[in-house]
Amino acid sequence: MHDDIAAAAAGFYAALNALFKGELAPMVEVWSHADDVTYMGPDGGFQVGWKRVLADWEKQAAMTLGGRVEPQDMRITKVGDLAVTHNYERGENINTGGGAPASVSIRATNLFRKENGRWKMIGHHADPLPYLSR
Repeated sequence: MHDDIAAAAAGFYAALNALFKGELAPMVEVWSHADDVTYMGPDGGFQVGWKRVLADWEKQAAMTLGGRVEPQDMRITKVGDLAVTHNYERGENINTGGGAPASVSIRATNLFRKENGRWKMIGHHADPLPYLSR
């Protein structure tokens, strides 16, 4: 029923997993570059506007955390040109500075807006991860 939103969400998680390898370009592609986007990631930060959100993603790409995270139990709500997904993010990161892989099991909310016929991410909010906390 909401295949277009599921595809946009899948694009974000593919971009996130590429980011864990240090690849930034897929993340740049899935996000809106508008001034009203927000990112509240697992490091506890709160970034507003594409320039600040991009700077945060650049910092994370440089960390090359490795590993993989997948969405589970996704719920999709779509109203007009806005959509939201709620799901768990589960997996692991390998390069967390602790010597051993770290488990990821957090909740996430993703917001999308249709821009020029394409669904773009405009917000991401996730529970904190201790090894990323500021």
